[in-house]
Amino acid sequence: MYSVNSATSAPRAFTLPSTLSSTKLQESGGFRDALLKSIDEVNSMQQQADQAVENMLTGGDADPAAVLTAVQKADLAFRMLMQMRNKVMQAYQEVKDIRI
Repeated sequence: MYSVNSATSAPRAFTLPSTLSSTKLQESGGFRDALLKSIDEVNSMQQQADQAVENMLTGGDADPAAVLTAVQKADLAFRMLMQMRNKVMQAYQEVKDIRI
């Protein structure tokens, strides 16, 4: 999308694509709603993984590979959510430490 023609070219100003205008971002719900949706999805993955493990341990019809995949997917999603939280907290601390 963006390319550098030469080392002496003037820097370009960053602009949002027309599909991501500020009014469309506000209509879609913004960061808060995206974060809440992500938390709900991770929670759902955790519950599905727990249910698959319980089903396998109680002798239900469960494929061990599918159970392992569900557990790993839930673990990875949770770790990514924790990293997002850490980055948001780090940004908050940096903003808080700014002196006016």
